[in-house]
Amino acid sequence: ARTVTVKGHAEVIPVSFKNEIIPLFTRHGCNGGACHGKSGGQNGFSLSLFGFEPDHDLERLLREGRSRRIFRAAPELSLIVLKGSGQLPHEGGSRLARDSDDYRLLVRWIGQLGSSYEESPLSVKRIVVSPRKRLTMAESSQQVRVTAHFSDGSSRDVTRAAVYESNDETMAEVSPEGLIHLKKKTGSTSVMVRFKEHVDVFQATIPLGAELAEMPAPFNVIDRHVFAKLQKLGLPPSGPCDDGTFVRRVTVDIAGRLPTLSESRAFLEDSSPDKRSRLIDKLLNGGGYADYFAGKWAAILRNQRRNDRHMPDTYAFHEWIRQSLQANRPYDEFVREILTATGEIRNNPPVAWYRNVGGEKERMQDMAQVFLGVRLQCAQCHHHPYEKWSQDDYYGLAAFFTTLEHKRLRPGKEILVHRSKPAKSKNPTSEQDLAPTLPGTGPLELSPEEDPRHALADWVVHPDNPYFARMIANRYWKHFFGRGLVDPEDNMRVTNPPTHPSLLAALEDHVVENEFNLKELVRLICNSRTYQLSSVPNEQNREDSQNYARFYPRRLQAEVLADAINQLTNGADSFRGQPAGTQAVQLPDDQFAREFHFLSIFGRPNMASACECERTSTFSLAQAIQLVNSDDTRSKLTADRGRPALLLRDRSRSDQDRVDELFLRAYSRVPTAEDASVAMDHLKKGSTDRAAAQQAYEDLVWSLLNSREFIFNH
Repeated sequence: ARTVTVKGHAEVIPVSFKNEIIPLFTRHGCNGGACHGKSGGQNGFSLSLFGFEPDHDLERLLREGRSRRIFRAAPELSLIVLKGSGQLPHEGGSRLARDSDDYRLLVRWIGQLGSSYEESPLSVKRIVVSPRKRLTMAESSQQVRVTAHFSDGSSRDVTRAAVYESNDETMAEVSPEGLIHLKKKTGSTSVMVRFKEHVDVFQATIPLGAELAEMPAPFNVIDRHVFAKLQKLGLPPSGPCDDGTFVRRVTVDIAGRLPTLSESRAFLEDSSPDKRSRLIDKLLNGGGYADYFAGKWAAILRNQRRNDRHMPDTYAFHEWIRQSLQANRPYDEFVREILTATGEIRNNPPVAWYRNVGGEKERMQDMAQVFLGVRLQCAQCHHHPYEKWSQDDYYGLAAFFTTLEHKRLRPGKEILVHRSKPAKSKNPTSEQDLAPTLPGTGPLELSPEEDPRHALADWVVHPDNPYFARMIANRYWKHFFGRGLVDPEDNMRVTNPPTHPSLLAALEDHVVENEFNLKELVRLICNSRTYQLSSVPNEQNREDSQNYARFYPRRLQAEVLADAINQLTNGADSFRGQPAGTQAVQLPDDQFAREFHFLSIFGRPNMASACECERTSTFSLAQAIQLVNSDDTRSKLTADRGRPALLLRDRSRSDQDRVDELFLRAYSRVPTAEDASVAMDHLKKGSTDRAAAQQAYEDLVWSLLNSREFIFNH
């Protein structure tokens, strides 16, 4: 038999304010952004957000308001206890049950306060949740345990003191005590665990059923990772998409337009086995790729025209982006030129980014969000609640942009220069001036003559940077699949893990190994079997929205849809200041979303933020009315050079041949037997006279452009 020895059981361990009472406040919402933790506090009582400034919180409790919140002689009569337990009126209601452990803990802490009170010197270094990962069946439960590790090497179970938050409540719900209930939805989900400023994550994978015995043969590394997870989940993928679907899908996604009639016919008639990869190469080498993706980058780089004087500058920046993409300039060079730009916009267009994004803090935030996928805005005022970023990290990075100055040489001529002065940014909480500091390092030693942005750019674009290649891989994945492997795509953090970690790592490696060649990244994605799956679900994957068991249909972006309508109707739009024939995907700045109603209601961004979320992709009643019954739609259908009139005037062709053409233009496929029967019946009803025939063709084109198959990329 073994002897178990217990020591120190009679020792009274003092309650720690920062390690026990602060987490208690956080757990019950007292120091949250909607209560006493918001700026200015609540009803005269202020706490730091989530307790990130415990010393200040302790001072407010013990000294502020003539010490009225704490009654040391009778702890249970303390104002904070009476209000928190609902014994006195409290706007936040009752937070602590009088028979709860937390109530007793708070009372015990107040009871130990005295003139000799000393706060515990221990600090939490990290927390660990266990288990971290679990493959578990639907509608099962999992209790997690959270352990805090302290500065003296000790550890303590803090499961009941931690805060839990499900990343997707359609897949998992979590109790305040850390009991996680998994729902029926198949895939991966996570629960964030927070204790003080530390976070960890529990991840669950919920299979549909038994592991699949067979999977389709992979085309490349993407398929190996995606299909391995589908096999593990027991989730069979849909079959491959047909050629008509593929030529339309990939042309929209790479070139931002529909295939032309001749392109669709040629592709459908081509029987060579490599025709899909050849089409991808052709699209990447054509001008449409640069036009389309230049608009994407112009939006997140905030190419705003605040007045007409800025027009030459926004046009120059857009053209520089377009030419960079057309020439396939390596992405690291592209980013470096933006971050280190100086001079005049017309001679060095990337300088426009510094005019569009004003001030060192905003520039640093956009740099981190756009190029690193890290949202640092929260760390401006307090430690980031879901990440490791501190205020010192925030202001240390902002310091890289503090030596810049816009110098006006004469009216209409302004240049961006680096001023020879020490770079520094003040942390308003500590009131310390911080030199330029890269994450995980100490302050850089730079002379006043050195522009600190060059050191920043060296770090940002370095192949070993854990964020840079990962971010661009995730951003482009979202473009082609509708959601990022990390979603939102620019919010990469420990508490928002990727659905496919090994795939994201493989894409990151691919980007670095190919020297940041973005066209190679597009080739890899579009040549994958995963990208070429059908959007038609099978019985098992109908509800899938994160595992890529099928292609997820997406509404055409505003510019693409506007141009697609013109392609189908033979119409044209006129944009102020643009040459005739300019397509919507070629527009250089934000002004056109305000001037052109169609682009506005279909969600073209105003380029006011660095987030792609500014672009909307939902379908609304206003959008439906625009397509169904707007003056713009009617004028394009009834125009003398519109598609209905052109087809009707071509007497050498049969109605069936004309119907085939319309379906090829709209969908890149010929009509099914049912499609053809409905269309031909309608045209026959309009064969009584020319006006009726014109109306019949207008009706047919109208029905095509209002169909889901036309409005969505599938």
